[in-house]
Amino acid sequence: MASLYSAISNPGHSLSPSALPHDTKPKKICYYQCPTFLPPHRSRICRMGFVSGLERKKTLKPRIISSVTVDTPVNTSPEKVQLPKGDTWSVHKFGGTCMGNSERIKNVAKIILSDDSERKFVVVSAMSKVTDMMYDLINKAQSRDESYISALDAVLEKHRSTALDLIDGDDLCSFLAQLQHDISNLKAMLRAIYIAGHATESFTDFVVGHGELWSAQMLSCVVRKNGVDCNWMDTREVLIVNPTSSNQVDPDFKESEERLEKWYSKNPSKAIVATGFIASTPQNIPTTLKRDGSDFSAAIMGALFKAGQVTIWTDVDGVYSADPRKVSEAVILKTLSYQEAWEMSYFGANVLHPRTIIPVMRYDIPIIIRNVFNLAAPGTKICRSTEDEEGQGLESFVKGFATIDNLALVNVEGTGMAGVPGTASTIFNAVKDVGANVIMISQASSEHSVCFAVPEKEVNAVFELLQSRFHEALNAGRLSQVQVIPNCSILATVGQKMASTPGVSATLFNALAKANINVRAIAQGCSEYNITVVLKREDCIRALRAVHSRFYLSRTTIAMGIIGPGLIGATLLDQLRDQAATLKEEFNIDLRVMGITGSRTMLLSEAGIDLSRWRELQKEKGVVADMDKFVQHVHGNQFIPNKVLVDCTADSSIASHYYDWLRKGIHVVTPNKKANSGPLDQYLKIRALQRQSYTHYFYEATVGAGLPIINTLQGLLETGDKILRIEGVFSGTLSYIFNNFIGRRTFSEVVAEAKHAGYTEPDPRDDLSGTDVCRKVIILARESGLKLELSDIPVESLVPEPLKDSASAEEFMQKLPQFDHDLAKKRQIAEDAGQVLRYVGVVDMVNQEGAVKLQTYKNDHPFAQLSGADNIIAFTTTRYKDQPLIVRGPGAGAEVTAGGVFSDILRLASYLGAPS
Repeated sequence: MASLYSAISNPGHSLSPSALPHDTKPKKICYYQCPTFLPPHRSRICRMGFVSGLERKKTLKPRIISSVTVDTPVNTSPEKVQLPKGDTWSVHKFGGTCMGNSERIKNVAKIILSDDSERKFVVVSAMSKVTDMMYDLINKAQSRDESYISALDAVLEKHRSTALDLIDGDDLCSFLAQLQHDISNLKAMLRAIYIAGHATESFTDFVVGHGELWSAQMLSCVVRKNGVDCNWMDTREVLIVNPTSSNQVDPDFKESEERLEKWYSKNPSKAIVATGFIASTPQNIPTTLKRDGSDFSAAIMGALFKAGQVTIWTDVDGVYSADPRKVSEAVILKTLSYQEAWEMSYFGANVLHPRTIIPVMRYDIPIIIRNVFNLAAPGTKICRSTEDEEGQGLESFVKGFATIDNLALVNVEGTGMAGVPGTASTIFNAVKDVGANVIMISQASSEHSVCFAVPEKEVNAVFELLQSRFHEALNAGRLSQVQVIPNCSILATVGQKMASTPGVSATLFNALAKANINVRAIAQGCSEYNITVVLKREDCIRALRAVHSRFYLSRTTIAMGIIGPGLIGATLLDQLRDQAATLKEEFNIDLRVMGITGSRTMLLSEAGIDLSRWRELQKEKGVVADMDKFVQHVHGNQFIPNKVLVDCTADSSIASHYYDWLRKGIHVVTPNKKANSGPLDQYLKIRALQRQSYTHYFYEATVGAGLPIINTLQGLLETGDKILRIEGVFSGTLSYIFNNFIGRRTFSEVVAEAKHAGYTEPDPRDDLSGTDVCRKVIILARESGLKLELSDIPVESLVPEPLKDSASAEEFMQKLPQFDHDLAKKRQIAEDAGQVLRYVGVVDMVNQEGAVKLQTYKNDHPFAQLSGADNIIAFTTTRYKDQPLIVRGPGAGAEVTAGGVFSDILRLASYLGAPS
């Protein structure tokens, strides 16, 4: 025990069999004595198997050796067998999840047996959770926690019960005897650690590596049980590595190759099951390849065999274009180049450890990532290069996205840095001295500043040492500051040759800008494999989803909140329902209504409301309306980067929130005229914010319902045309009334007809007052550049003065016939002159004024040709001076208004990256 204590206490002490107590020294013979812990119903069979085995001992090749020794098992064959190399070998690696229990181990055996390769080399991890259990044993023993004994018993029972379910006969007895022997050794070792209070790294590696030894032995027995010649390999006898740091080792390929040839000459087999994760130093001291070491083992062995391919079996269908936990629509990538996989691994993608790729790159051995639970999935192939498919867009150059969180940005800047040799060296020597890991570096060509990202837990030490090292320069003013920017994340965009493809960087930053995300630092290597940006931590997931969506790796998805499910809002929801499938399939646009709110009730959903049942769901699951909670629900959705609120009300209190919503990065679409025709300062504030940000505000339906009035006006102005006059019939209701106010019909009769047909508001005075037309005029005037208030527009009201204060709409309609004479007289005068009456709004840019009035037009004028409830607007400009540009069509009704709002939503989707 003193010798063992010395080995634990002294890191330089070589761990060898002689360092173990007498009763723990390895035996180099097979265990033919049946273990006492074998169940009675299996014991007799086991003994019978051993009798049979003893009779065959001259030809029986021992399979199980002590897990402690690193000596090569004895083989009685005098013939030296040459190690075959090349693509006749296929290498498989199965992780702990794949080896989780007896059923999964049987499934792994089936996969091995179904592989039609001539030779198979299989690398296995410890059973699920066993590596953690082994580390826990060490930690408990070091902490002098006696529960390590019961924890070791749990390890024993886990493997014992698994073996009983998997194997029988000689193999079962041999394995159980070896397992018991290993557990006894481990108990003695852990007792020594308990006494010493600590363990060396090499001793810890030795203890932890037992999980792989046991899983490899069990799997080889299962394969052999199915009639396939199969040996198991303790890779500590073959794989030699040189530790370079506490977290890294370098394989010694030359020595490993020699040992592999020696091992194979004594243990030739068409199938070999080997331990992952563990190896030995050149001094034969057991060590590990650290975390994710089993993948590394498979890659090294693949290179030593020069295998045809290495298949890494896991629990996912392949490598995703982004973390599917953050981007629900991430897709499986068919292929990746070695460099792409390397970059994605470095930046946190759950692909492979970057070291895994290095050995196979030497011999162009492809790595296949496959799902052990879904054999139908082809997986992802990682190889030398991926050929670009003809006709593909930018998405073929960008393969995926990865993120790293919990970082801080350190910025060192000052005019004294420019052209001064050694500044960068001083900075990064300081970082090295505190042992911090630099994730990313960015420096402007002016050399005025250098910034770099480090893990947040290490930034304080870096900052303090930099302040100390640059104390004189800071006091002298040569450096202006050493600044720490906390709460950062990195977003890496990875793709082969993407940086040399025009448009990729622009598309990336455009997507971030349109998602209202600010970039703090940028780095791009000349290798052209990744573009890295540093962002605020809270923006990271939204940024990831925005860029992923923009590069067509998922649909352009927009989270929507519908405010006001009245006539227009309800019609819009029905239109969205009817068009949703087509938009997804043909245009890659996914519009998800996350919430619907009225004045009393709101309906919220995390994944999107089923629009085929939204009315029923609102009754069944609706809650009390709360605008703040509603907005937070839509805005707080972290799975969809783009959010829009659609205000289908005519409520000025709702419109007053637009500025705050836009400032938060929420897009706004509305037919509500109140914001653009309300107080001028509020309007100017919104427009200024809109110009400064990438948050969009669309309001086409405020003037012409579904007619492109605003868009036409903006197009004229943006192309340099000068507006002289805008004149039009802006009210579908008043258009209908005056189109039918002909012959002997009275005005009150036509108004009653329009009300009955649903063209007017419940109270017709709202239409006849001209206020609605006035709001449309003020919107167009402001859009054209006039800074007018609503009160600046003179309005000719069609409501008789005595009826303005009528108590109800019914009273108004009863008394309206008393005033028919006035309008009948105006109609007669117009008819006598060969003219018609039209209620119009006018924006006079020459005189800088607007008006709403009843106007006469000749019978051949375009305004006289109207029918039904059509609107008509004429733009007189410097280009369209002699013949005005006319827009005509239905300007009222829920269908066309909702259609105009829908059109704005699709316009927003186009701005956010949907194909046009």
